[in-house]
Amino acid sequence: MLTLIVIVVLALAGRNRQGVELAAQYEKELEALRSELEQAKASAGAMESELNRLRKDNQELLRLRGEVRQLRDDQQTFAKQAQSAQAAAQREQAQAIELAEATKQRMAALNRQAEYEARIKETVDASGGLTSPQGQAAAACINNLRQIDGAKQQWALENKMSTNAIPNPQDLLPYFRDNALPACPSGGAYTLNAVSPVPTCSIPGHVLPQ
Repeated sequence: MLTLIVIVVLALAGRNRQGVELAAQYEKELEALRSELEQAKASAGAMESELNRLRKDNQELLRLRGEVRQLRDDQQTFAKQAQSAQAAAQREQAQAIELAEATKQRMAALNRQAEYEARIKETVDASGGLTSPQGQAAAACINNLRQIDGAKQQWALENKMSTNAIPNPQDLLPYFRDNALPACPSGGAYTLNAVSPVPTCSIPGHVLPQ
């Protein structure tokens, strides 16, 4: 009987020892799982932080790309504006040069006209001036010669004549209001001459300056 009791006690003790060992093993495994869980949580947190950082970097990259695109657009706009401004400046410069040249030509023409009028005045003064009948006749004749010369130049231009071409009186009639050549008030005879030389009058002093 005693022996049976001892055997039972020993069996129970063995089972308890196995249970304790099994519990200890379970505890170790549980601790390992807890450690793995903490590591997983830490890794997940790190991954979340990295993901947030990548998202911010991506947003920053998109913003920088937008700024670069805007800068390129602005640069193209500025380049076009600079080209337009340069073209406008060149046009204004060309216009200024043309205006200066036109002014120069106009001044030269005015100077030639003033010299021409001065020579006519000298011719009229040599005939006694505008206060005398001879001077008035010379002035009227010179004005006629000027009209004839203008008609010659117009005839040559419209008909593409050379400077050596000599018109007939009938060729010049369409350029006068009454379809008639003017006559010298002193009875002088007009010679048309070629296109280049001025017409002349047979009366001394009735001379159209060149």
